[in-house]
Amino acid sequence: MSYQELLAPPQEYSSGNIISRLVDSLGFRYYWATEGLTEKDLAYKPSEEAMSSYVTIEHIYWLSIIIANAPKKATSVRLTADDLSKLTFNELKEKTLDNFKKTSDVCVGRAEKDFENFKIIIQGQDGSKKEFPFWNLIHGPISDALYHIGQIVSFRRTTGNPINSNVKWFFGKVDN
Repeated sequence: MSYQELLAPPQEYSSGNIISRLVDSLGFRYYWATEGLTEKDLAYKPSEEAMSSYVTIEHIYWLSIIIANAPKKATSVRLTADDLSKLTFNELKEKTLDNFKKTSDVCVGRAEKDFENFKIIIQGQDGSKKEFPFWNLIHGPISDALYHIGQIVSFRRTTGNPINSNVKWFFGKVDN
């Protein structure tokens, strides 16, 4: 799934299906926020102190790692600038979308009791680990990623490269 369009939603409402659809929607919005970005778009930042669009995309990648690792109760190790410098924009985008897809696939059909075992585990560069319940994933990395995707959308409008006007957000589709 490239997230160019959303697939039909599940027929059944369950905790897992709801989280899966939330993450798929995140992937859809991220796909279109980053589709067709230029070097000018990637370099843009609204002030000297602000993150550029590219640095924001690196941050969203980190958030996608945390999101993908939580259902597996896997440790997310903080990335270094050196780790990130090895990735191109297209690799960052592909890996981020892949993390969203993996998360969605793991969550489909899961029952409420399964989410009690999902944990966010973050390891700092110093080796220290912090563990958080699944609830934090919703108001933490998922919400943060949505927030930053909105920034990219705003930044690209500022640089004169708005998102394809044929994207129909409400329906998760693109009119041709």
